[in-house]
Amino acid sequence: MRINRKVVLIVIIVVIGIAAGVLFSMYSRQVADQKDLDAKLDRARVLTVSLTGQKKDAEDKLASAESLLEQSRAKFPTSVESIEYGEYLFDIAEDCGVTLESLKFPTPVEKKVGSVTYSVVSLSLPVSGPLDNIFDFISTIRTDPRFASTELKTVNLDVGGTRAIITLDIYGYKG
Repeated sequence: MRINRKVVLIVIIVVIGIAAGVLFSMYSRQVADQKDLDAKLDRARVLTVSLTGQKKDAEDKLASAESLLEQSRAKFPTSVESIEYGEYLFDIAEDCGVTLESLKFPTPVEKKVGSVTYSVVSLSLPVSGPLDNIFDFISTIRTDPRFASTELKTVNLDVGGTRAIITLDIYGYKG
């Protein structure tokens, strides 16, 4: 049995048509996949630029926070040396024209604020002198950089206004 040339030609055309259809289908899928990958790549590039900017901002904030932490630590002495603070207080009293009647440095106690532990010395400073000079003494302690880590607690003036008892806490950073 002999196959007619027309039938062979039709079979060849059908096979070529099916092959072309399969190839076109595969090509179409690859083009769609390529477009999808290009879109994802574009989004990744935009996200990379955004994240790089956010990383830079975060690094700047971290550096700023670390700098602030170091500045804050510098304000707090690592220990409260009674001799030094005693000398400072007597010098300020002399400069302000008041008499510091006595000075006793108790043993420092630890005080925890959040995650930071401080060494705290509570002082009671009996001073005498003119009222203006007492106020000048208090103001000087509050503004003197050597007392930046000091918290003024109370001021008790006597009735005559020539004597006061000033209580304050001096904080030292323990780390």
